Amino acid sequence: MPWIEYNHKKVSGTEFIIDFLEEKLGVNLNKHLGPHERAVSRAVTKMVEEHFYWTLAYCQWVENLHETQKMVSLFGPFSDLLKWILCHLTKGIVKREMYGHGIGRFSEEEMYTLMEKDMRTLAGLLGDKKYIMGPNVSTVDATVFGHLAQAMWTLPGTRPERLIKGELINLAMYCERIRRKFWPEWHHDDDNTLYESEESSEASKTYSPLQDFSFYSRTETFDEEGNSISQTPDTDYTGHSLFDSDVDMDEYRDHEQCK
Repeated sequence: MPWIEYNHKKVSGTEFIIDFLEEKLGVNLNKHLGPHERAVSRAVTKMVEEHFYWTLAYCQWVENLHETQKMVSLFGPFSDLLKWILCHLTKGIVKREMYGHGIGRFSEEEMYTLMEKDMRTLAGLLGDKKYIMGPNVSTVDATVFGHLAQAMWTLPGTRPERLIKGELINLAMYCERIRRKFWPEWHHDDDNTLYESEESSEASKTYSPLQDFSFYSRTETFDEEGNSISQTPDTDYTGHSLFDSDVDMDEYRDHEQCK
């Protein structure tokens, strides 16, 4: 369970930690949301935490256990044996807890059907927006990103990875956008996050700055002066990352606000 200790006060559970920090530090990521938006945000958070989570856990610790075992970091002369024991113990725990929850009583195919429905719901809710609730980040984004990131980077070759990097590409762009904004040092040279056009030639894959940011966040918030922003095609012919410009756009907005 997530927990923190702040000024000798211990708090556990994500929701209670957020409430505690908001009260103690006077910060609130949801201050821009109205009552209806806050209700939607909470409903989405609970869908992800109480439903989508279990299907990811099944994929990670049951179906994809062999790949998960490779990612576990243990060292020493018996590291391989210890990893095998740890992963299989976890597999048994996850299956038992899923059965108690109820979702583990479905067949594998039924569980993946539920997972796909949850992912399509998130993709539909996100749509063309930059973040789940609009142009500004809120607490629901922390929840959604924390779960979708598993499909993006820790479940190679699985159904959720193929779905998020294929048909539901807006979720992949969303994950990469958050990764680059909040963890700029977290970057893999070998990851496949450019989503280049199949027609792009090697000669065209230059990394020159892009002038039009509208496609990358698909919001109109960049245009502070009321000028229309033209939409770019659905593929980046330059080969430039589809996500760097979101960071650039935020830096531009922060700079303008300081003037």
